[in-house]
Amino acid sequence: MKIEFYRFGQMIIDGKKYTNDLKIIKGKIVAGWRRQQGHLLQITDLSDVVKAKPHTLVVGTGANDLMRLSQDLAQSLGKHGIRLEAISTALAIERFNDLIQQHGEENIAGAFHLTC
Repeated sequence: MKIEFYRFGQMIIDGKKYTNDLKIIKGKIVAGWRRQQGHLLQITDLSDVVKAKPHTLVVGTGANDLMRLSQDLAQSLGKHGIRLEAISTALAIERFNDLIQQHGEENIAGAFHLTC
């Protein structure tokens, strides 16, 4: 799996275009991802990631870094053995692709806000 392209509001993964926020868990795409409180990411928005138990979750916080993370998110994920990396979506995609190459799809998850 590889994220091939990203621009505001659009991502291409393995040749398929996505225009809504999405998660990637164990190589599977969860399209149309929404958070309970819009631009605030909380542990409850990531129950499927927690269940999958990847080593690392890479979060793309938007083109302009406007998606916020709850204060306890890193600690909550850490309790499940999941390391969190959160950066703007363009950088998160590069990081996600690198980590997938290094550690494989089973060990890396991604959650990407495609717009702001």
